[in-house]
Parts: sequence; structure tokens; C-alpha cells
Amino acid sequence: MSVLLRVGALLALLALVLPAGASARSRPSLSASSAILIEPSSGEIIYARNPYTHHEIASTTKMMTALLLLERRSLAHRIRVVNFTPGPAESTAGLSPGERLTSADMLRALLLASANEAAISIAADVGGSQKGFVRMMNARAKRAGLRSTHFSNPDGLDGRQNYSTARDLASLGILLRQNSFARRTIDRPKATLRSGSHKRVVYNRNTLIGSVPWMNGIKTGHTSSAGYLLVGGATRDGAELISVVMGEPSEAARNADTLKLMRYGFGRYQSVQAVRKGQRFATLPVEGRDDKVQLITSRSADLVMRRGERPTTIVSGLPATLTGPLAKGTRIGDVIVLRRGKSVDRVPLVAASAVAAPSLLAAGGSWLGPLAGGLAVFTLILFSATLIRKRRRQRRPERVQREPA
Repeated sequence: MSVLLRVGALLALLALVLPAGASARSRPSLSASSAILIEPSSGEIIYARNPYTHHEIASTTKMMTALLLLERRSLAHRIRVVNFTPGPAESTAGLSPGERLTSADMLRALLLASANEAAISIAADVGGSQKGFVRMMNARAKRAGLRSTHFSNPDGLDGRQNYSTARDLASLGILLRQNSFARRTIDRPKATLRSGSHKRVVYNRNTLIGSVPWMNGIKTGHTSSAGYLLVGGATRDGAELISVVMGEPSEAARNADTLKLMRYGFGRYQSVQAVRKGQRFATLPVEGRDDKVQLITSRSADLVMRRGERPTTIVSGLPATLTGPLAKGTRIGDVIVLRRGKSVDRVPLVAASAVAAPSLLAAGGSWLGPLAGGLAVFTLILFSATLIRKRRRQRRPERVQREPA
């Protein structure tokens, strides 16, 4: 492993020292049979070579194995290591049958050391059997929209029915990275397993982790039939990219192509600030007072865009005036952030200061107005009734009183 680490470090050093301009300007030339580069927040494909071609996927299969464990068991859950006899080329973490490791340690062995015994043990624990677990894997792939993916085992050993595409593997990598534990784990060059019969250290087979500061994932794979694969993740100056290379002739080619793709993508995409926290977007009058209150954003909003592009914003949901009392920080409306006309974020607009209740004079005016109107109507009705009675009296004939005969 130390030799692999030194090779990875040398490749990383060369990638960082060589001028960035050339790789950023020109479309990279790769040795991979299939490849893709995606900006995950927008889903935009930056580079693609045969992205929908079926290909054996080796240990990148374990991304789905890890995802199901994360979704079905707690990190503290204990998993028993099953009886396992590895083949001469299989990767293991040296786990012994009968040991019980936490799900967290099983994931570290699975995602870093690519341990096949960890994959088989997880399958038995979560699915009851490998066959049952594989059914779960394929059902989960269907729910995730991975239409060109099929699993036949939990560890990725060669098999015609264990395949995917560069596009689907990128989607699976994005899905796995949404879990915070998985995201932290795949960004580590090594980890210590503390559960089980004894402590042991496992090393990340992705030798770019730790040697290239902005590389942070995701999963390697290799068999004689599938070749070398890497589902890569990288974050640089706030911009995140996901890459996949498949069918590489060597680990060195796998790493070199991944770095070419990432540098190419970072030359075209960048993180921009669409909204700054505390930025003023509107000023509204206060009903019953001469005051005005500023409306400011409650948080910042950044998004990744092509270089040279800028986001747009629109304000939504504002009333004509404010009526107190309102506390400082009360949500009044929203700023909608758009990327090329499509809404991608909604930032609350809040009152920058408290809004007092209406003054007594204004409050009085607000209820005296309806009262005065009511009194006027009542007076008019009373006056009309009095006038009608008076006229009726005037129309009555006078009674003539006669004297008795």
C-alpha cells in the first residue's frame, strides 16, 4: 500500500504543478472507455464519453451496499462477520468470522479498504441472505432512477448481470454523498476500526485522497474484466464536481484521467454568491406611523454556475405596508434565486428592525371611523322617523266638538 500511496502522491504533485490553463481550455484526452463529469447541483453534464454504455463495475457496486446499510441500520448496530474465504485477488480488511463490528466500522472497511467480507456480512445482516440483499439493491436502484444498472452481488465480483453506466454511477455517487457519515468517511486516507476483536487500520484505495487537497471521494473498483474504475468527487472554491472513469488500463491512468476531468470542469464552473446575508432588498412603510422598515436576507445563497454567468433574483410575497407589532427578524417575503431562469433557491426576507404597534391616534382613528359612520346612519334614521311622524299628525282632520241639544 505504501508504494501505491507514493505513486498517487507523485501523480497528484504533477497535476498540481503543471499549468492549469491548458487542461482547463481544451477538452481532455482520456484512456477510459467510458467517462462522465457532472456538476451535481444543476445536473449539467460537462464532459461525456460513452456515458450510457453498459460496463462491469467491480467494487463501485459497494456504493449501493453502503447506501442500503445507511438507510436500514444505525451506525451503532452490530454486524456479525460471516464465514468468508477470499480469492487470491479479492480485497479484504482482515475481518475474522464471528467478529461483531459496528455498522460504522463495517462502512469504513467497505468504502476505504473495499473489503469483500464486509460487503457479504452487510448483505446477510440487512437482506437475510445475499439473494435477498441483491433484490433490495435492484429495487433501490429502480427507485433512484438508475435505469441502466443491475446488481447480481453486493461486492462487485465479475458477473454479466452486475453492470451500470458512467451516468448511473455518477448519480449513485451523488446519492451516497448526501449522507454525512459517508461523505466524511470517503474523504479520509485511512481509518481505525475500534470494534471487533481488536483495533486495526484500513487504508483508502483511492490514493488521490490525502494527496490532492480538493479530491474528496468517492469509490474505486477493479477486476481483470472490468479494468480500473473510479467514481470521483472534488470540491474547489465552493464548486463541487462528480466524475466517473471506467475501463481504465491501470491505476495510474485512472487517477490521471480523473484529475484531467476535474481540472477541466473547474476551469469552466465556479461558485458565485447570489445573495449576501443581511443584504437589503426592500423598504416598506408602517401602517399608522411615519416609520419605514428595511427587509434584509436571513442568509447567504451560493450556487455553482458556468464561468461568466450570473444568477438573477426576484422578490416575492411582499405586502404593501407593514402592520405592527412585529419582532425583528420576522419573515415578510422571499428572494427567489434563479439560474438561467429556473428557480434554485428561496431565501427568506426578514424585518431588519422591530415594528411597533400603531400609535393611539392612528389606532383611535381606525375604530372611530366606523363608529362615526354608524352614528351618522343612526341619526339619519332617527331624523327620518321623526319627520314622518310629524307629517302624519298634520294630515289628521280636526275633531269638531258638538254641544248637546
